[in-house]
Amino acid sequence: MDSPHEDPSAPAEMPVSGPSSQHITPGTEEEANPQSDRAGTPRKRSTKGKEPLKRKATSLKEKSKKKKRSSVRRAPRPNYTVQHGEDMLLIISNINQFDSVWKPKRRGSKRKKTKTKSAPVNRRKNPAKPRLSKVTEKASVSDVNVEHGESSDWGHSLPVEVLVKIFELAVLQDGAIPFLCRVGRVCRLWNSAASSPTLWRSVSIGYCWIEPGKSQLPGTEQKIRNTINWLAQNRFSQLRDFTLSHWKKHVDYVVQVVAESCSNLQSLKLSYCMGVTKEAFQNLGTACPSLESINVQHTEFRDDGLISFLETNGNKLKRLFLTRNSKSEKLLNVLCRGCCPELRLLEINTKLDSGYCPLPICIQALQVGCPKLQTFRLMNVSPIPKMIRNTPSSTSGFPLLEELCIASSAHSLLTDLDLLNVLHGSPQLRVLDLRGCSRVTAMGLYNLPCEDLECLYWGLYFNSNVMVASNKGIHMLTQKWSSTLRELDLTNQPFTEEDMEIAMGHLAHSPGADAFRSLNVSGTKITSSALRLLVAQATALSYLNLSSCRYLPRGLKRVYRGQEDIQQLLDKL
Repeated sequence: MDSPHEDPSAPAEMPVSGPSSQHITPGTEEEANPQSDRAGTPRKRSTKGKEPLKRKATSLKEKSKKKKRSSVRRAPRPNYTVQHGEDMLLIISNINQFDSVWKPKRRGSKRKKTKTKSAPVNRRKNPAKPRLSKVTEKASVSDVNVEHGESSDWGHSLPVEVLVKIFELAVLQDGAIPFLCRVGRVCRLWNSAASSPTLWRSVSIGYCWIEPGKSQLPGTEQKIRNTINWLAQNRFSQLRDFTLSHWKKHVDYVVQVVAESCSNLQSLKLSYCMGVTKEAFQNLGTACPSLESINVQHTEFRDDGLISFLETNGNKLKRLFLTRNSKSEKLLNVLCRGCCPELRLLEINTKLDSGYCPLPICIQALQVGCPKLQTFRLMNVSPIPKMIRNTPSSTSGFPLLEELCIASSAHSLLTDLDLLNVLHGSPQLRVLDLRGCSRVTAMGLYNLPCEDLECLYWGLYFNSNVMVASNKGIHMLTQKWSSTLRELDLTNQPFTEEDMEIAMGHLAHSPGADAFRSLNVSGTKITSSALRLLVAQATALSYLNLSSCRYLPRGLKRVYRGQEDIQQLLDKL
């Protein structure tokens, strides 16, 4: 071999014999030597000058192998944690706010990928699972069922009767709709339990088909009809009480479908509905012979439809709820004629912000037409006495009356004589609500033939004391009903402090002091000594209102709820 030092005239071979030539691999030496044999000839560059790229590719391959080897499979963490509370299981989520959240891609963030030749990466193929015999497969499935059967299949093994009993408790609290509709979609077992007719005896349907202020589409109206038809045919076979609230359309259709499918219907309530026609009441009369209660408060209806229903089917009606309007006088005349002799409850109300709402009514005629009345309520309505021809001046009153409510948030014109005309034949009265009746005196209440009164509500819920008839005599009432009185409301009554102290003494020393449970003396002149005397003896007292009592020290003028709170008050007194 020729030495490079023998021919100094060959400069092209000097880079080949430099230090870099010592690092040439054996595979490339054979290709480089033929070019250096001929001295003086120009050496052409080799076509395989991209060896550094090969080195990079091999390095990337080695790095990828190292990464794969270093990766360790971890068990996926659960998305929740179960903690045991006092009466329930708390399921707490383990997902952060950044987990599994979709984020839009930023514009301009995409980069063009450079095409580089890389060595193919060998992907590991999952090893084929060994085939198991049918016997071993069945054994493995049975083991899984045994391990997880107690936690996952408890609802499927529960008897239907137990589920029905559980659903009954939930229906009593939340109602049948939408609770039963939701639990019926859990599984087949829950669907069969939720379909039990005993759970659908009391149903209330509110208006939730469209948003307020929007009109109905024809498809929505057809959905409403189809839903009502399906419920009536598949769920309402034992329906007893039905309530429809805030419906502006399809009221007649709903009443007709329910009446035709539910022959055992006993109670119907239409609250804040519109468009009830005469045909709806006719369908009720012919298809529901067991109907005993009708509630049409705050509902727009045809007066002739309800009047015709009362005239033909009123002999079975026991409860009637009305709202005071221009049709109330006609309906009262129908009751006075004796169309509802079995009526037990009559309630006529109006809105609280209506102010003074007079209602002409003939008490004597009503006592003759409804002799079995037990509850008579006039809520925020002021009765005005009137006379009807051929009506006797003296009657036997309401001998079975147990509750009378003539409460009003405004001034009432009811006098002692008017009250005596209503209650002169009611010895079984238990509840007397005269809130707002400022013209009724303590002497007028004392002369009533009611000896077993349990609840007396006589508060004045307005600021003026000008029209109050009397400011003394409360001690006579507490002495008369000391053994039976359980609740007393004297809000803003102007009785003197001496009268209040004597009245509290009668209640404290009576044999029924242990059963006294509620006292409201807000805005009165009760003193600390009178209050201490009653609170110490009334062990069952659970409500006490002392707000705005000027004769009590500071820190005590508030509402007390519960026996523990009242016991702390006694310690302060």
